Amino acid sequence: DKSGDPCLVLLVLTIRLLSIHLLLLLVLFLLLDMSDTAAVLLQAINAMDGSVGFDAIIVCTSNIAQENYWQQRLTKTTGKTARDGALILAVHEDWGSGGAGNGLGTLYAYTKARNKAKEEFGVDLDEKITKGWSVGMYHTAGKGTRLAPLPGSENNNKPGVKLSSMLEVDGVETELTILEAVIRQTNSYAPHRKGRLSVFWGDQVFIPSEAITPSGSHPADILAQCGPMPSESEWKERGLDKYGLIAVNAKGNAAQVEKVSYQTAMDILKSFGEIAQVGPSLGSFSLSAALLIAFLSEFSPEIKAKVDKFDSDPHFWMPMTLPKGEYSKIMVSKGSTAADADKHFARLSKFVDKFKKDNPCDGMLGCISTGASCYWWDYGQVTLYAKNNLLATKDTPEAHALRTFLQIKSRSTLKAADVSVDGKSVVMGCKVDKGSIKESVCSTVECPSVDVEGCVLVNVSAKKIKARDAIIYNVVDTSDDGIEMVGGGEVRADVFMPKRDKIILRSNLETDGGKAWKVKTAGNSMSFEEVYEANGCVDIIEAQALARAAKHGK
Repeated sequence: DKSGDPCLVLLVLTIRLLSIHLLLLLVLFLLLDMSDTAAVLLQAINAMDGSVGFDAIIVCTSNIAQENYWQQRLTKTTGKTARDGALILAVHEDWGSGGAGNGLGTLYAYTKARNKAKEEFGVDLDEKITKGWSVGMYHTAGKGTRLAPLPGSENNNKPGVKLSSMLEVDGVETELTILEAVIRQTNSYAPHRKGRLSVFWGDQVFIPSEAITPSGSHPADILAQCGPMPSESEWKERGLDKYGLIAVNAKGNAAQVEKVSYQTAMDILKSFGEIAQVGPSLGSFSLSAALLIAFLSEFSPEIKAKVDKFDSDPHFWMPMTLPKGEYSKIMVSKGSTAADADKHFARLSKFVDKFKKDNPCDGMLGCISTGASCYWWDYGQVTLYAKNNLLATKDTPEAHALRTFLQIKSRSTLKAADVSVDGKSVVMGCKVDKGSIKESVCSTVECPSVDVEGCVLVNVSAKKIKARDAIIYNVVDTSDDGIEMVGGGEVRADVFMPKRDKIILRSNLETDGGKAWKVKTAGNSMSFEEVYEANGCVDIIEAQALARAAKHGK
């Protein structure tokens, strides 16, 4: 201060010191908050060790070959993925070309699992779940177009796509599959869902940043990344108009809202009461035994005839939680007629009235929050597969959490003196003699000489490998020149089928397999669709045996 007044100078200095102290306190508070969240996340992961889990596991697959594969595989890995002693019930959806949708698909899969439990294991699943069994169901059906070419390399077994984590099966170290990772992760919900059916998707792993809230306050509940109700500007900043959302009112009742603007959401929910929380839906839900049995009765005509296609969001939760007019508007915008929307709404309204009369409850749908800071690792697209595998090479709290979840105790188990492995790479089950591995994830790679950077290598055999920012998956290359993929973003996956030559599939991380499904990309001899069709009747177990024999030169 130019005045030189000592009192004024002292006042200014005091204000500055207070400002610094307040800033330091704010930083400390944020660090402590982050530390608490990280601790909750790691605590959740540490509980995902296979020691707890569902009493029964239902896996809904696309065909009989996948059903047989998963019945065998999950039975062998109980105690490491599913809980030790869990009843494994793999089934397949034979509904028709259009599919049942995940709503009717859930009910149909349960009826098939119920029949299998009775016929093959002497277990009455209805009785067990009514008396307190916790049952987990995993939807895996689908072509996996956005993950192409990897599902083709697994003979259309999309949930069998491998991750960079090792698991012992029949005394042999092999990779953990995406489905097994999802089962391992969701086991933590089982103790909180006695007498309920929990439904999950088979290609995404999420780690809750909040302690798991027990289910039971509502007949149905759905998982969502909930947080406080945002302002209109925050709604736009977070891009909430791009998600299916769950809104929770002050009573704890939830409503399903489609991808809408802030104002549209407010209009839809104006009769819903004060909104306490909102967040993107993860889609996974659970049903009480009473609601499950009531649904089975209500939709028995469709289940018996294997007709219609109902998804849980637009055909269960929305008509059960939204006003008629708003529901009709949304369904018309999705391609339905107003008459069909009104008819379905009337059907569900009558169903809810009867259910509440027999099972008194305030609301039909609740929400189980995963926390706004939950980790969400999606493997449903080839770009996300690369991103979330390579996350293991980072030095962040989330990367540490991923390595902990995947049970990667040491970043590299490679002992060869002539191989340079940087401190970031994750290398497991590999036999390499010389070379360099930088910022890469490698599992069960057998190769005398490697030079890779920024790559994901899974189950690969070759004489030489030189690659940059590539995915090399299930590849057996016997050429003297070996594999060279240095263009950046290249993808290669080999396909083995009985009674035909190996198929080499190439792609790029920038290629959307869904859009390029019918196209012979990157010089391939077949399109992804043609490979999918060729894999249609393949015995997965036999095809995998052929691939293993080729890898070991047999």
